[in-house]
Amino acid sequence: MKILVVEDDAETASYVSQGLQEAGHDVAIARDGREGLIRAAGEEWDIVIIDRMLPGLDGIGLVRTLRGGGIEWPVLILTTLGGIDDRVAGLNAGADDYLVKPFAFSELAARVAALGRRPRRATQETKLRVADLEMDLLTRAVKRAGQAIDLQPRELRLLEYLMRHADTVVTRTMLLEKVWDLHFDPHTNVVESHISRLRSKVDRGSGAALIHTVRGSGYCLRANA
Repeated sequence: MKILVVEDDAETASYVSQGLQEAGHDVAIARDGREGLIRAAGEEWDIVIIDRMLPGLDGIGLVRTLRGGGIEWPVLILTTLGGIDDRVAGLNAGADDYLVKPFAFSELAARVAALGRRPRRATQETKLRVADLEMDLLTRAVKRAGQAIDLQPRELRLLEYLMRHADTVVTRTMLLEKVWDLHFDPHTNVVESHISRLRSKVDRGSGAALIHTVRGSGYCLRANA
């Protein structure tokens, strides 16, 4: 199996990596949470083993970010924190298994084998693209034609919904429910004002508009008018 070990302690990383390689696995090591995120999101893995306490981005945050971006590789967390609350936090973040340090390598190998036997969960795309507009679902970065676009949290949610429903007309009611979590009409221009600001940021300076108003129906994000 192809296994990524995210561990900042060199001795532990070497111990785990050597044992897994001797067992016939292809092993790579990331030394901190941010490097682990980049490698876990950028390549295919059969299992990712993550230390709970990492510099840059801790193990819980790393798992939560991966799951939020649709990365579903099986995850085993290694930790010195063995309390029930700590284990629950790791599992609730999206980890598949939890092993407390110090551990016997035979137990780690058994847990790795068990995770490897589980059916692979479907992995979603981590980026949305429409024409030259791109959104990274992990970092929440948005670019158009390679140029970064600075969006507020609600604008990000609105653009994500439009991109996920590209080439489809979405109504004002749909946007209120899915972006604002409102199941009633507040009789304000909140949708219209956010669409206007979003359009000014996404389409400004571009030769082709992507966000279109469909008169009497709603809005549509598409490459062609």
